[in-house]
Amino acid sequence: MKTRQRQFIDYLHNERGLSPRTRKAYQRDLSQLAQEMRRQTIEDPAAVCEHTIRELIARLHRRGQGARSLQRLLSAIRSFYTWLMKEGFADHNPAASIRAPKAARKLPETLDADAITRLLEIDDDSPLAIRDKAIMELFYSSGLRLSELAGLKWTQIDFASGLVTVSGKGNKTRVIPVGSYAASALTKWRKVRGTFAGFEEPHVFVSKLGNPISTRTIQVRIRYWAQRQGLLQRVYPHLLRHSFASHLLESSGDLRAVQELLGHADISTTQIYTHLDFQHLASVYDKAHPRAKKK
Repeated sequence: MKTRQRQFIDYLHNERGLSPRTRKAYQRDLSQLAQEMRRQTIEDPAAVCEHTIRELIARLHRRGQGARSLQRLLSAIRSFYTWLMKEGFADHNPAASIRAPKAARKLPETLDADAITRLLEIDDDSPLAIRDKAIMELFYSSGLRLSELAGLKWTQIDFASGLVTVSGKGNKTRVIPVGSYAASALTKWRKVRGTFAGFEEPHVFVSKLGNPISTRTIQVRIRYWAQRQGLLQRVYPHLLRHSFASHLLESSGDLRAVQELLGHADISTTQIYTHLDFQHLASVYDKAHPRAKKK
């Protein structure tokens, strides 16, 4: 099992281009399968049957493991056996027909337009403030993922056409518009960026030491500005991505376009924002209609 698992993780890295964090998640999930195999004295992954997987899921469920974790575990096992079958190491996928308990879908948090405006009205012309504003403007303008923004290079931005090209999950490339406010903030940042790094550094956003900025630094700086600007809500990079998607869908109603801009492989992932939009409409109705609620 250890050899096959290691080969599979190498495949996820070399051929599918998954991030270290995602690969570690696969390793953790497959280690649970390995433990179950040892418990049932099964040595070869090809000998695992559907009953083995069902016992594993049932045991973890009884221990209180959540539905989302079990769904992710099954997804990892299915992917593992799909690879085993492709390589000729197995002739069946024991997890193919097994479904985990359904999880209640949690609606993502968002900032309303007024809160976004308040966050981005930064009255500070220091290089750090200019950098941070450019980061937040780009998050909200284009809905980038944290890893995409941290790894962004100048060659990926076309200022003439107002577009940014990024490679997201699974190395899938997408081209996203950059709003005028974000473009202006990026241009201003580029003028003062030499304070921290030379032109030989290709990354757009750098630390005070001139190195590519870390995802942790981005998280810390966004939280800092939210507190400084007086926002009571906890603010983090993905919240700006959620806000981008929700506000765009609320204005356009074009779910497919939002799916493409976010880089979601499945439109059901994007549909969560339709629930947010409905909540907004329901809230307006409750406040405005004289017979909406019982007195």
